[in-house]
Amino acid sequence: MLSYFSSKVASFSSPLSLSLPLSHRPPKFHFCPSFRLKFPRLALLACHASSGGGVSMDSPYVDAAFSVDSVARDLQNQSLRSDDHQDGDLSNNGGKRVRLNLEDLNWDHSFVRELPGDPRTDRFPREVLHACYTKVSPSVQVDKPQLVAWSESVAELLDLDPKEFERPDFPLLFSGGSPLVGALPYAQCYGGHQFGMWAGQLGDGRAITLGEVINSKSQRWELQLKGAGKTPYSRFADGLAVLRSSIREFLCSEAMHSLGIPTTRALCLVTTGKFVTRDMFYDGNPKEEPGAIVCRVAQSFLRFGSYQIHVSRGKEDLGIVRDLADYAIRHHFPHIENMDKSESLSFSTGDDDHSVVDLTSNKYAAWAVEVAERTASLVASWQGVGFTHGVLNTDNMSILGLTIDYGPFGFLDAFDPSFTPNTTDLPGRRYCFANQPDIGLWNIAQFATTLSAAELINDKESNYAMERYGTKFMDEYQAIMTRKLGLPKYNKQLISKLLNNMAVDKVDYTNFFRLLSNIKADLSIPGEELLVPLKAVLLDIGKERKEAWTGWVKSYIAELVASGISDEERKATMDAVNPKYILRNYLCQSAIDAAEQGDFEEVRRLLKVMERPYDEQPGMEKYARLPPAWAYRPGVCMLSCSS
Repeated sequence: MLSYFSSKVASFSSPLSLSLPLSHRPPKFHFCPSFRLKFPRLALLACHASSGGGVSMDSPYVDAAFSVDSVARDLQNQSLRSDDHQDGDLSNNGGKRVRLNLEDLNWDHSFVRELPGDPRTDRFPREVLHACYTKVSPSVQVDKPQLVAWSESVAELLDLDPKEFERPDFPLLFSGGSPLVGALPYAQCYGGHQFGMWAGQLGDGRAITLGEVINSKSQRWELQLKGAGKTPYSRFADGLAVLRSSIREFLCSEAMHSLGIPTTRALCLVTTGKFVTRDMFYDGNPKEEPGAIVCRVAQSFLRFGSYQIHVSRGKEDLGIVRDLADYAIRHHFPHIENMDKSESLSFSTGDDDHSVVDLTSNKYAAWAVEVAERTASLVASWQGVGFTHGVLNTDNMSILGLTIDYGPFGFLDAFDPSFTPNTTDLPGRRYCFANQPDIGLWNIAQFATTLSAAELINDKESNYAMERYGTKFMDEYQAIMTRKLGLPKYNKQLISKLLNNMAVDKVDYTNFFRLLSNIKADLSIPGEELLVPLKAVLLDIGKERKEAWTGWVKSYIAELVASGISDEERKATMDAVNPKYILRNYLCQSAIDAAEQGDFEEVRRLLKVMERPYDEQPGMEKYARLPPAWAYRPGVCMLSCSS
């Protein structure tokens, strides 16, 4: 996507007002530190549609005065992704997999034990001060709840015996209708910027965490029921969730994991047996929908907003920001806690000797840099696979670099850089596909400013974290696009021209890259045959556009020939990074329609297909088809935040 992002230089008008080409800007806050941040030279990435239906071709530039090697890897080469993102592994118990009953899960409650909590336990909507959480139990009403679907790989993460899903009381336990032995439920307090505006306290308005399970590999996994009833953070809402949005979150959590993209996971999905009233389009026509609950699983559900809320409340709560930072580093970034002071992790950020950031001298700076890098890698992986989150508010940004909070998301069908799956986002398209890199940086700026306000990092360290975001994103994105084309090195001009062609002709993003591996590295192929491998996606194009595509394919083949890589080797490599199956919105809708009639088989079948997105899967080709005409109606291709 880099060809669609024009180079912009960011600057701060205030510590919480980053100047970006977006439709909204946050206000100035009384709790901002008094210093002014001087933003580094960093390419910002904004989508600009051209009058010809394409997109401007200005190329971005990143000025980096240091190696683009990951600072996170430098920190003793320890990464959460390499350890905690694996599926269940064999324990040390003689090579046998541990299989536990629900009653035998190894619960821990470090969040409740180590951080300040709300002295009240009632659900009355209110501002919760000086606390990171409120102890509150699920209050959702259920009537013969049913198990819709479950993830065997997530069960393995928890050492949970698959036979537990067959228990008659399983739906009752994971609907919140009956308490789980060992759980200590709570709702987290956090705030956030929504569409660029500070929204104040938000918090878990319908998600209730049950606690953390420590598995046989000493990994910590937090279990959370989404849609389990009111909490003090529910405001005027009912704290419930409906089946359609729950199916989407369950399936996409697992689909993203199978694509290799960091994400929260989903253990199971159950119906409540009750109905929930929702106005899907916010048009004054509410209707009753089946209620449901997803059990979400992640190492942590801490967000940028978990830190922002306490800074927003002034000096009295700044200590909580430090406590939360210490907690996160201790449990989820231990390699930073254990840094060797003798390691050389000093980086120049300017032309003089005083412009140096030493990450070994301040663990919070090292942490901020790694959060920035993980976020950059995450956004780059979204761009590579064509995923649009839809609601990248700071309360939806994980400090672990995970995809979190699946609302009106969408994968690209016809390639359109300005695509947004969120009806609320349509006027300004703040969260459109091409703006996601910008938004990631904007959110990192808010996070860095929060740590600065709590006096955990200084302005140089804040700027360095943001500069690392930009460099890491560019590095990762270019590497991803190079692999998608099967090239040995990044070719900016070739990729720019390709994406421009795809935008002009609205080419299906996923199917195009999958078919591209069928191109042969043969310069003798006649011109009229060059487009044959791509004919399934180059539909209804005229003579002029055929010439444009033929010219591009010729240039591409020349690159392939120069690489010396065999067609067979290149195809295998490309098919391993270009999925055949993605969770298109219309596939979700088909599963939702059946499930709302009590038929859950399509949900389960779709889950199985999405568990192997890079495999051919004979007999499942229909799940890779182009969307039908009905897929573009409201409520399918685009959704509101209602759920």
